[in-house]
Amino acid sequence: MNATTVAVDLAKSVFQLAVADEHWRVVEIQRLTRTQFERWFVNRDVSLVIMEACGSAHHWARWLGSLGIEVKLLPAQYIRAYVKRNKTDAADAAALLEAARASDIRPVRVKSVEQQALQGLHRIRSLWMGTRTSRINALRGFCREFGIAIPVGARTGIEAISRVLADPATAVPDLIRGTARLLVEEIRLLEARIAQLERELAQVAKLSPACTTLLSIPGIGLLTATALVAATSGDVSHFKDARHFSSWFGLTPKEYSSGNSRYLGRISKRGDRYLRMLLTHGARSVLRSAAVAANAGREVCGIRHWALQVQSRTNHNKAACALANKLARICYATLRDKERFGEDARPHKKMNRESFVMP
Repeated sequence: MNATTVAVDLAKSVFQLAVADEHWRVVEIQRLTRTQFERWFVNRDVSLVIMEACGSAHHWARWLGSLGIEVKLLPAQYIRAYVKRNKTDAADAAALLEAARASDIRPVRVKSVEQQALQGLHRIRSLWMGTRTSRINALRGFCREFGIAIPVGARTGIEAISRVLADPATAVPDLIRGTARLLVEEIRLLEARIAQLERELAQVAKLSPACTTLLSIPGIGLLTATALVAATSGDVSHFKDARHFSSWFGLTPKEYSSGNSRYLGRISKRGDRYLRMLLTHGARSVLRSAAVAANAGREVCGIRHWALQVQSRTNHNKAACALANKLARICYATLRDKERFGEDARPHKKMNRESFVMP
């Protein structure tokens, strides 16, 4: 039998298939293991496969694409509305068939191996940064229990803790001092690994024209540029416009409208949390540098001048969100036109990150 469309509910070891004919009627249901799943597509004539954009979906999409099968990945948050009655694997597969017929649901682009590897580097760095922060906080707490106050700041704090543990007259008991030193060594090791990972990201950025273009934008550094390229592959042609690109990060306001009443609330925060965080931190750095330049009497122009004007009309946090929104739109324009922004002439300095170089 020649099937037209197959909806696949992915899992770790069991895959639920719903086979539909040319009229979108389910004509066959299969529950397969991983090995059976691979053999099933080799022996069948399938024109379209529909899956949720979830874990391992991009791998299977690339594998099916190598067999000459068209693959459509649908955003997982839009599929739930099409599930009938209780949630089961069979109901999820049937819901995929219904969702695929909705013309307003845009499919997710299949990521390449390089994109997912680059995203993996960013996730590993985030994990290491979180582990480093938790270790520093634990040491702060131990010192506080013995009446020792540690100054604010990660780098300043770890230096102060190291001096406290090295002092033989310190209030920290000998029973915990040796183990605390091991914790400090673990933090130093994490910092060395993070620095090495950032050097690898810098090498990727030097070989990527898209990254070099993004680094010309104020507030866009090595991490933001490589994360954007990992998420989009440097191609933004599938976005309708700059506002659509910005809404993809959750940086556009929520809308509550009815009739002639229109209300725009806070930013939606519905996109990639990691990218939104990077853009917001970049916006804060631009605001800070602009404020320092203005207080020093230096000329502030371009996007920095615009950011200070927004901040004067509202508060710092709203200005940072507004600037992050504008940075996302500028990123869209530079990637679309493949032209540098031209306001920041320090892309090479941004590539040479020295986050954990001790003085």
